[in-house]
Amino acid sequence: MAFALPPLPYPTSALEPHMSAKTLEFHHGKHHQAYVDTLNKLVDGSPLAGKSLEAIIRATATDEAKAAIFNNAAQAWNHTFFWRSMKPKGGGKPNGEMAQAIERSFGGLDKFREKFAAACAGQFGSGWGWLIRDRDTLKIITTPNAHNPLAQGQTALLACDVWEHAYYLDFQNRRPDFVATFLDHLVNWDHAAEALRHEARAA
Repeated sequence: MAFALPPLPYPTSALEPHMSAKTLEFHHGKHHQAYVDTLNKLVDGSPLAGKSLEAIIRATATDEAKAAIFNNAAQAWNHTFFWRSMKPKGGGKPNGEMAQAIERSFGGLDKFREKFAAACAGQFGSGWGWLIRDRDTLKIITTPNAHNPLAQGQTALLACDVWEHAYYLDFQNRRPDFVATFLDHLVNWDHAAEALRHEARAA
């Protein structure tokens, strides 16, 4: 069965004024759609046809001969995770176990924000900033291009897309301003907390 573009979890105007409807229309409706369409063409009739997105990512992550499949599968997955990492009237502070994990791992929310912003702003070229769970601690990592924690055996909790097309219509080349806006107004701590609980149940 072919992959389909998952709908956004909110209307395209729901993140305004922090992320414009035009950005979401292009980013989701054009960029994300193109990854899904290309992936379907690449796996059609192959042994990977019918496998889950996660299985395809794991099967192709280290196979240079299947780099095109990996790139499109990973970008399809990354974008779906990114949309869920944001919500209308987001930002603020995490609660409960998520807040405790941030405190244990980074020494508080302010230190997490500082390190996350620096990592995202410092990612050279296209890529992603992630909050992940690695064993019993939380970490901040960046990945280039399409790479993601799933391909590295890690659990993603939050994703920030720092490809230029993610923010150029609204912020031009001001990536640090985009990342600050993500943290202040868009980040979905409920999603991160659910991902953390899911990982704890699976452990």
